[in-house]
Amino acid sequence: MLEELLPQIRACQLCAAHLPHGPRPVLRASATAQLLIVGQAPGTKVHASGIPWDDQSGKRLRSWLGLTPDAFYNEAHVAIVPTAFCYPGTGKSGDLPPRPECFRHWHPQLLPLLPNIKLTLLIGTYAQRAFLGSAAKATLTQTVEAWQEYLPRYLPLPHPSPRNIAWFKRHPWFEREVVPTLQEIVQSTVPT
Repeated sequence: MLEELLPQIRACQLCAAHLPHGPRPVLRASATAQLLIVGQAPGTKVHASGIPWDDQSGKRLRSWLGLTPDAFYNEAHVAIVPTAFCYPGTGKSGDLPPRPECFRHWHPQLLPLLPNIKLTLLIGTYAQRAFLGSAAKATLTQTVEAWQEYLPRYLPLPHPSPRNIAWFKRHPWFEREVVPTLQEIVQSTVPT
């Protein structure tokens, strides 16, 4: 039962020894959710607040989806389940990769308890590789360019981080072609 699993996840200490800021699993899920958002792992602001996508990346993501904060955070319709649930710490060029223990241990237990998911958004390389496996292309750009191949189950997206402004400028087709379709699909999937 999801109601039994979520408290176990939120109390997880599985990789505590590897988390410089300690564990604070952040996720939202309900058995009634129709949209699943899978990113990499919480960042520092989300670690502090405990609210997923509670940062500039989240503002851009909600804009892409065409969802208000109230609709986005309505877990009856939107599940937010990152590849790893805790902030992994900082590396040389940004956040460290998501801890692999989390995905291996919790996702096989959690995902079957979300039976009404119609669309899963795979945000960033880590989420795309974890869910698409060998169907992911060699690069994030190639995977996102091939977004239609993965529908109706998945839709791969770049990370909406302000650090990716250069990517958005080099790939204007994303906001011109993918975002309107994404909004259309989300609007038909998630009641607003």
